[in-house]
Amino acid sequence: MQATVGGFDPQTRSGSVFLDDGTRLPFGARAFDAGPLRLLRPGQRVNIRVVDGEITAITLSTFPLPEEPAG
Repeated sequence: MQATVGGFDPQTRSGSVFLDDGTRLPFGARAFDAGPLRLLRPGQRVNIRVVDGEITAITLSTFPLPEEPAG
C-alpha cells in the first residue's frame, strides 16, 4: 500500500503518513527500523505494510518492503 509522509521525528524515528483517502496513520520506530531508511521528509511517497490497522513497515516507494517476519 502507498502513502505520503505527513511528518517524521528523527529523534524518535516515528511519524505519520496520509493514505490516499486522507486517513492519517501513525507509525513507530519499529515500523521505521524494519526498512533500510535513515530519514523521511514530509511529502515523500512511501510503501507501507499495515497489519490489524497498524503500520508494521515503511520504506520509500522505490524500494521493496522488507519480508514479513515469520510467525
